[in-house]
Amino acid sequence: MIKVGIAGVRGLSAVRGFSCIEDVSVEAFCDINEQLLIAKAKEHNISKTYRVFDDMLAADIDAVVIATPMQCHVEQALKAMNAGKHVLSEVTAGVTMDELFWLCDVCEKTGAVYMLAENYCYTSQVMQIKAMVEAGLFGELYFGEGEYLHDIKNLARYPDGTTSWRSYWQLGTRGCFYPTHSLGPVMTWFKAAYPDERILELSCYGTGSHVDKNLRQDDTTLTLIRLSNDRLVKIRVDCISPRPHNMFGYSLQGAAGVFESARGLGDAAKVSFARDSGGRSQQWRPLTDFDEYIPRRYQNATPEQKQSGHNGGDFFIVQDFIDAMKGNRKPAIDVYDACEWSAVAVLSGISCQNNGRAMKMPDFKNGRTFEL
Repeated sequence: MIKVGIAGVRGLSAVRGFSCIEDVSVEAFCDINEQLLIAKAKEHNISKTYRVFDDMLAADIDAVVIATPMQCHVEQALKAMNAGKHVLSEVTAGVTMDELFWLCDVCEKTGAVYMLAENYCYTSQVMQIKAMVEAGLFGELYFGEGEYLHDIKNLARYPDGTTSWRSYWQLGTRGCFYPTHSLGPVMTWFKAAYPDERILELSCYGTGSHVDKNLRQDDTTLTLIRLSNDRLVKIRVDCISPRPHNMFGYSLQGAAGVFESARGLGDAAKVSFARDSGGRSQQWRPLTDFDEYIPRRYQNATPEQKQSGHNGGDFFIVQDFIDAMKGNRKPAIDVYDACEWSAVAVLSGISCQNNGRAMKMPDFKNGRTFEL
């Protein structure tokens, strides 16, 4: 039996997923809010509760889910791996370049499984596009874009009016502070076509503050990312502007076809392929015309797996983590991808504060050097 401990109330979203795997049990829950800790442990039938993370690590568990505020992720991941536990970490992986280097070092030293829980990569639509990339439908890829548009100004303070951690570590920073939701799916597609693909450099620009002068984060940031062979990715993050939430804004352009996600108000995800044009102007087709490319495990997901969240995506992410622990596969988003994608936040902040200066991305897997 694999025993799991969860740190942070957000991590409880994984409980249903773990419960669908017969040889896995969530044994422990840790949170600093004692009232919430007791109530949620009772709700989810978790027998052991802890207010101190180190105390939970001393318990009889094999792995931890880290779902605490982002500035805690690396410290807790390092403690867990050094204690012989495997780690499934919420995004982002870390908040400084030094932290990301430490994370790679300790993961390599301990041999622990580390996986980033970027669940946007696990939506059925992202997996469908990935399968279409692998089938060659889009041809040679050269451009992708992702957007995370989510007004979270209300989260700058807790319900009691006190300042929240987001005021400092998210809305109090410059640059693309939360890149992985928008970047992860796009990189998943590029790496499906080019397994060794990585980010070489990036530049970030911000609009400045127009909506709330008390927040240091720009209303919108645009980050332009250069990959190998001059392939490009454009990322927009906007957590301040007054607008509807758009959690799924992506496009992918290849030499043979293009994908665009829905933009709201009745729009639908769509694709277009040069092969269908017959020499005429290309037309859009609904993505649903290609539903045979939805991975079979999503098509065959049980009701219990779907109820875990994101139509089964929240189950498959924990299933892949457990399979990696068992040695049946590599982590879907390993420590090197986790650090590279998270480093976009750090480097974009430096770029944004230096008029869009191009910042080189370290190769986290092969020689971790950092150049300004």
